[in-house]
Amino acid sequence: MTDERGGKASTTWSRIARRIRVPLGFVFAAFYLWRAMPSWASLLTGTAIALLGISLRAVASGHVEKDRVLATSGPYAYVRNPLYAGSIIIGIGFTVAARDVWVLIAFVLLFVVVYIPVIRSEEAFLRGSFPEYGDYAQRVPSLLPRTLRFRQMTEGFSRELYFSHREYNALLGAAAVVGALVVKILWFAG
Repeated sequence: MTDERGGKASTTWSRIARRIRVPLGFVFAAFYLWRAMPSWASLLTGTAIALLGISLRAVASGHVEKDRVLATSGPYAYVRNPLYAGSIIIGIGFTVAARDVWVLIAFVLLFVVVYIPVIRSEEAFLRGSFPEYGDYAQRVPSLLPRTLRFRQMTEGFSRELYFSHREYNALLGAAAVVGALVVKILWFAG
């Protein structure tokens, strides 16, 4: 099995990246909490940015019926990968909150080495599963939208899909990070 970009090695790495992304996320979280040097200002700014990403992920999850229908409504009308775009925004927010260059480097490295191959792998799957994906991919950019109309992003949102995808876990995880950073600020303030 090969792909048009890098052959068998790229396909193999995509499979490995898919498997290690969650465990690697826990390793990154430990590194993050160890290195983070938040201030109240960086925490508030970073949390506000992260909430934008959490909101994007929430709205996107209410539009996707995995493996059954190609999602093209809501945020999927603007980017092909709004869940990953939301995760990137969350990561940027928490990187701002951390105020540490090594956290920034680790975040960028994690995205480039793990998430880009996973995105490519998922797009190859969608291309093979949905004949209309090729036309959709030509019209809609992968991660950075050309334009946004916020009202249209929420039209057709399904609360049932949101809960079935357990997307509320992103909010709970972000709240845990914010809580840990608050503890870190208070612990080292004295």
